[in-house]
Amino acid sequence: MSRNENDPLFPNGKDDYEGEDYDVSQLEEHSHRPPQLVTQPRRYKDGTSIDWLYEEAAERERRRQIHTLHGLRGLLTLVSNSAQMWMVIVATGIGIGVIGAWLDVLVRWLGDIREGRCDRGIFYNQPVCCSGLDSGEICTSWQTWSEYLNVTSILGQSLLQSLIYVALAVVFSGSAAILVKTYAPYAFHTGIPEIKAILGGYVLDAFLSAWTLLIKSLGLALAVSSGLSLGKEGPLVHVSCCMARLLSKLFRQLRQNEAQKRRILAAAAAAGVSVAFGSPLGGVLFGLEELDTLSGETDVMWRGFVISVIAAVSLQYIDPFGTKKLVLFGVSSVTDDVWRAFELIPWITLGVIGGALGSLLIKLNVRFAVYRRNSALYQWPVLEVIGVSAITAAVSYLVVFLRVQSSELVANLFVECEPSRPDYHGLCNPTALWRNVFLLVLTALTKVFFTAWSFGMMVPAGIFLPTIAIGACLGRAVGLVTQDLHRAYSDAWIFSACPSEQTIPCVSPGFYSVIGAAAMLGGVTRMTISLVVIMFELTGALSHVLPIMVSVMTAKWVGEAFGKEGIYPQWIALRNYPWIPPHEYRDRDGRLTTASVMCPVSQLVVIEGTKTTLGHLEQLVRSYDFNGFPVVQEEIFLGLVGREKLRLALEQLLSERSPTELAQECTFINTYAMSEPDLIDLSSLMEVSVLELRTEVPLELVVNTIQKMNLRQILFTQQGKLMGLITKSDIVDLLTVHLPHRAALADFVENRRG
Repeated sequence: MSRNENDPLFPNGKDDYEGEDYDVSQLEEHSHRPPQLVTQPRRYKDGTSIDWLYEEAAERERRRQIHTLHGLRGLLTLVSNSAQMWMVIVATGIGIGVIGAWLDVLVRWLGDIREGRCDRGIFYNQPVCCSGLDSGEICTSWQTWSEYLNVTSILGQSLLQSLIYVALAVVFSGSAAILVKTYAPYAFHTGIPEIKAILGGYVLDAFLSAWTLLIKSLGLALAVSSGLSLGKEGPLVHVSCCMARLLSKLFRQLRQNEAQKRRILAAAAAAGVSVAFGSPLGGVLFGLEELDTLSGETDVMWRGFVISVIAAVSLQYIDPFGTKKLVLFGVSSVTDDVWRAFELIPWITLGVIGGALGSLLIKLNVRFAVYRRNSALYQWPVLEVIGVSAITAAVSYLVVFLRVQSSELVANLFVECEPSRPDYHGLCNPTALWRNVFLLVLTALTKVFFTAWSFGMMVPAGIFLPTIAIGACLGRAVGLVTQDLHRAYSDAWIFSACPSEQTIPCVSPGFYSVIGAAAMLGGVTRMTISLVVIMFELTGALSHVLPIMVSVMTAKWVGEAFGKEGIYPQWIALRNYPWIPPHEYRDRDGRLTTASVMCPVSQLVVIEGTKTTLGHLEQLVRSYDFNGFPVVQEEIFLGLVGREKLRLALEQLLSERSPTELAQECTFINTYAMSEPDLIDLSSLMEVSVLELRTEVPLELVVNTIQKMNLRQILFTQQGKLMGLITKSDIVDLLTVHLPHRAALADFVENRRG
């Protein structure tokens, strides 16, 4: 065959079939009877891909056996079979809701302690410490470190505050990096690219281990609270999948079938988004649009909906924000909730900015990641985290909007200026308009650079919240400028739709922040429907869904002008995961056939199926690391035999024979074994399901077939003769060949043509 055993794309590698045994104890010498196959659940090595056809067939057979049972035993087995899946769903929903609430509290406390402490106890964060106060009342219970340590000089206060701010940032981020590097390397980054690949059939069990769950949760709180331009929303998808994977191990049926595992992980991913944004509907749509896993099966979508609701209810019951509401960022409006036609101009402008700036962030992030891998920074990941954290903290302390946590910044940018609310760092001061616009734009651009570098370091990291913060800053700046233009030219025809009374505001800068956040997030992730739903669930701005849709649509169009892939497909390509994009492949000329990209038969190692010897087969297994071998009879294609199946069968056969019997002949054709009793029949080792097509088939059809049927390979024949094959790896290469940094961060080097 033509694939290296380390190739995760075509069929299973070494030890990939280690869960299957071949019982040859009853195979007598000179018998034509084939080895009796005892089928066990297949266990796959990390770095391989599952056999979807086998797994689905095994699940159908298991269900058929259950339905053949009668009486009380059959009823109990059926109930138990259904109850196990729902027990995992419910437990995962509750668990991720609790973890999400715990992370919210821990991140807020660690972030606040960098600036001060509560006089009632160090374990109180600022909102809890200052709770119970009347509107406008000054909180005296919360003290800055300079106040707590009685430092009176202005210079001393500034030096002390900045020193503690930077020092704790380094401690938190450094601790997160050490935990990840020492105990759970797979806990770094967001985890969504890996989840997408796993749901597509890639095997990476170490990515879903108990240590990864623990370190990801703790490291996430430390990394976000350190002030790095990172978020905790995306990694919660990874945390949720880890929890679902661990719970599913308690039940044999869920532990042994890879297809069932992925159905549970798809539902768990929806719960992660539900908790991250307080958006149960958005979580389900995220699975449909971004993970491309729920659309094919209604039962998977139903489970995703149930687990999202359970997770959201658990989060609201705990109420980590103390608001008695599920929304993270409430949007207040002092206008009449009616948008005017002239506002389409700034909103579309924000969409253009979001698409262009989002593409810039993606390109910077990819270039920084490649530079990191090829430089000395790759050997010193902890030092890199410490250095970047120190620089980020030092720069952020100088800019008021950078100094606060991203969640606090976004929450204040989304609300309108009202007399009952304090003025957040002068945002509501019309005389400081251009100062505020400058600071907001500076904050956004600085966050673009810091996010592009930080997203990929050796710490748990999400990109949702930093992206939302960037867009919110730009949106607020555009809103302030639009509001000032209305004040200066209220009689202009373009503002004729505004209320005539000057006391009634016409423009809501806070809602412009929401528009900007949605546009920027759309430009980075290229999400559309799920993003719109997440944004209105996140903010409660249901009355302004249409403007959000307009900005997201514009951002996607502009972003795709610079490149169709969002941030997650880019990272999948960087890591060289065997994930095929869900969009339909189109051959522009319509002339490409499979023959132009397939691996020709001249590069394949084939087995003569009529007659061969045990010694020759053993030599093939020892000499080649290919994952399988086509079986032919005078160039006529007969079938496909997996390398590991063949190796295991040969080990058992040869263990009962002396070395001098390696010349014993065998065949892969059952009729030959029937006619010649001296031949050993190995026909039962051949794969049950192999798709065979003609070489003239259009390449578009082959790509779509592999996409929709989750195939690992297709073999091609001409008048029965084997001509070549094409694998999932070839399709991945075809669809990602335009990406300049494809496989730049891959952890293995593939032997593409054996």
